[in-house]
Amino acid sequence: MKSICSPRHKAFLHRRPGQAIFRPDDQSDRRGAALVEFAIISPVILALVLGVVEMGTALEASNKLTSALREGGRLAAMDWTDIVPNGVTPNDKVMTDIKNFLEASGVPSDQVAISMTFAEGANQGNLFDLADPDNMNELFQISASIDYSAVSSFPAHLMSGQTLTASIVLRAGRIQLVD
Repeated sequence: MKSICSPRHKAFLHRRPGQAIFRPDDQSDRRGAALVEFAIISPVILALVLGVVEMGTALEASNKLTSALREGGRLAAMDWTDIVPNGVTPNDKVMTDIKNFLEASGVPSDQVAISMTFAEGANQGNLFDLADPDNMNELFQISASIDYSAVSSFPAHLMSGQTLTASIVLRAGRIQLVD
């Protein structure tokens, strides 16, 4: 009686335990194809990973700038008369506090530019003086900026030339904390 099975099926029916079912003849060609595919895809994946890490670093530094401005702005909105030492202006105290916060957070504070300006009205953009009583209840803006290369963790500086900025708008006042 003649068998109707193909040679591959015969090999399957008459195999020993543990023996591979099929052994393709072009296995070495497939390994070469996988290597070529990896060579094409790996630079793309590497670029994506490095881009995500760089953007994460930029976002972290931006959050630190925003937090520092919020803490410095809190002092500016308080009754700072008992907090600011003699011979120091309230503006200088706020800016020093912001730089100290940034330094403690790992941001090089000597490379941060901080400004305090009017946020609205005819004086918008001009320097704001917290000590001037005419500025009471006026809105002011504290801004900080730093070159991205100062906070980047990569030596290649993929985002060199970019500047990170943060700003906050507050109202000048004398909020007193009550015990």
